[in-house]
Amino acid sequence: MPKTSAGILFYRFQKNKLQVLLVHPGGPYWVKKDIGAWSIPKGEVVAGEKLLEAAIRETEEETGVKARGKFIELAPLRQISGKIIYAWALQRDFDTSAIKSNTFEMEWPPKSGKKKSFPEIDKVAWFDAEEAKDKIIAGQVPFIIELENILNKAAVRKNIN
Repeated sequence: MPKTSAGILFYRFQKNKLQVLLVHPGGPYWVKKDIGAWSIPKGEVVAGEKLLEAAIRETEEETGVKARGKFIELAPLRQISGKIIYAWALQRDFDTSAIKSNTFEMEWPPKSGKKKSFPEIDKVAWFDAEEAKDKIIAGQVPFIIELENILNKAAVRKNIN
């Protein structure tokens, strides 16, 4: 059975432009990586846990933000590693300066025997959808494209009625 993650793709509109919230992983391996390194807030699903509940829990652990509202379920994505990511989009606007991440511990430097603590995410930012497609890990780009398609269809329906 492949590993499973779940998360939330927060979105908002600024000057009529779609923006999405992405997080940058913390720790020494990611410190100098930018393009193709960002992600939606997400994490592993615990055995027996409902997927949306896992997405809400993991998002809160990584950002401190409690996801509430009308969720839009997005199609799950299988990553190159085989991991499956389930995601929901949620329209929400908030100040990223209030974001507080949990931490993880690892041996650093490698083979030193010393444990060091790092934030799970070290940066959080809103990006216009096009820029986000460059920043996000390639395997998660379809989440942004699907959200754009859903929102475009909803706008067309709204204009017809």
